[in-house]
Amino acid sequence: MEKEENEQGSVAESANAAENAESSLPWARFSSWLECVCVVTFDLELGQAIELVYPHDCMLFFHMTCEMCFPGCLGDTQFSFRLRQSVGRRGSWFGEEDAYSRDAPVTLQVKLAHFYGYVYFRQVKDASVKRGYFQKSLVLVSRLPYVHLFQSLLQIIAPEYFEKLEPCLEAVCNEIDQWQSPVPGLTLNLPVMGVVMQVRIPSKNDKPGGSPEKQNLLPAPMMLPTIHELDLFKCFQSFLIHLQMLWELMLLGEPVVVMAPSPTVSSETVLALVSSIAPLRYCCDYRPYFTIHDTEFKEYTTRTQAPPNVILGVTNPFFIKTFQSWPHIIRLGELKMSGDLPKQVKVKKLAKLKTLDTKPGIYTAHKMFLQKDKSLIKRLLKGIQRKRPSEVQSAILRRHLLELTQSFIIPLERYLASLMPLQRSVTPWKTPPQIRPFSQEEFMGTLEHAGPQLTSVLKGDWVGLYRKFFRSPNFDGWYRLRHREMTQKLECLHLEVVCDADLLGWTKDKSEVEIVDLVLKLREKLMKAGKQQLPVKEGVLEKLEGYLQTVISSLPEDLQTVLHRY
Repeated sequence: MEKEENEQGSVAESANAAENAESSLPWARFSSWLECVCVVTFDLELGQAIELVYPHDCMLFFHMTCEMCFPGCLGDTQFSFRLRQSVGRRGSWFGEEDAYSRDAPVTLQVKLAHFYGYVYFRQVKDASVKRGYFQKSLVLVSRLPYVHLFQSLLQIIAPEYFEKLEPCLEAVCNEIDQWQSPVPGLTLNLPVMGVVMQVRIPSKNDKPGGSPEKQNLLPAPMMLPTIHELDLFKCFQSFLIHLQMLWELMLLGEPVVVMAPSPTVSSETVLALVSSIAPLRYCCDYRPYFTIHDTEFKEYTTRTQAPPNVILGVTNPFFIKTFQSWPHIIRLGELKMSGDLPKQVKVKKLAKLKTLDTKPGIYTAHKMFLQKDKSLIKRLLKGIQRKRPSEVQSAILRRHLLELTQSFIIPLERYLASLMPLQRSVTPWKTPPQIRPFSQEEFMGTLEHAGPQLTSVLKGDWVGLYRKFFRSPNFDGWYRLRHREMTQKLECLHLEVVCDADLLGWTKDKSEVEIVDLVLKLREKLMKAGKQQLPVKEGVLEKLEGYLQTVISSLPEDLQTVLHRY
């Protein structure tokens, strides 16, 4: 109960801090959701060109972004892309230590190196235009991976914008500038164009796979059950029987190319694959929609070195030749049915990869470490025959993938906890003890009695899977994050122990040099705790600051003057 009250208090504090920070800055609330909104059009002389950007002073886009927003499909098309930030550019709202990322799940934390683009493209016949077609894209650019929220937002504003143009878009941006900033744990009502979307911002304190506690807000006309999750079943329905293999490829950060029939299928499949190892963060690069205009095209397609750890979603069939040397290629076609069931693609040898006429399939030489979960496949296929709703099938899939990832991660977490120094070894007058180094062999020795078999029925070479995982960017990213969290926990414990110590009593038989050294070290610790927003117990920092002033006041006046200036 006390923990829940503390969490609610923390959410309220974060919300107040966000409100205060944004009150004095122009476009601050808008910038907490979006970097910019822009319109890309087709110009007969220039080709693709940016027609409009809000805010007007946003200098974000380059030529290649325009190209990525024009997939050339007839009708209305929605898709997503991801861009690396240009060197030297800084974000307007998010910082390295911002409160949002501190409280958000690791899979939804902001990565300052990348932007997401959410696109609504329309191409329809129009006799009044020279080439006979109306072609425009409305693009939302954000650092937030809220694919479901922003695609839902585009479905509201894009059709209206294409009818009424600029005045409508300016009004929408002004409405977004009134939205409350995204604070993990809060449920928000977001009004736009006469519609109120109700969303909940996920928090790192949410139980994975559980239903978060609802806040007492009146129901809104449009309630989004999620801001970031995709329809997993729809994305995976043509390769359900190979789900285990794809999960392993994602876990190991293997280079993968997804060749899809459209930007929609490409971007949704890549994002679904990345999310399949949640709550573990996918630490490699991924491009939901990748084209020859991407700034990393040469870097990612060079044949002079091994393919990079990245997932690329493409639609251009000429890419088949470019990516022939890649170890894993998922070739998707239009969904075909075999009776009541979606036709499943087959795993094929890479040697069978041909140019242009390549048939759908998973082209790979990957040998699976774990056996397939046949009961899951039967359950999903039976659900199709019984016409079980797609959202229910997705929930079954998501629960299975979550439990599989947790079974893999729990032994690692358990071993990592054993590397933490004992609480009694943290003393006020010494530097906090070090976390023991991670030993792969020592960890392997724990698997016989405390391995994944405790929580998973899947048989296979778990040891081999761990060994390969240790060589992947996903292990490196997980370990760095957890080591940082453990180091911060040690810092917090040390601050709390110092707070409970008799500082004034300690100074009585100490020289002025030793006392000044203590003051300077404590000041440095307090500044670091404030900057990193360490999760210290309430009142500890204020209490220590008080003790510090008392210790300083016990020194001669000349030293007091120097320390107050410092």
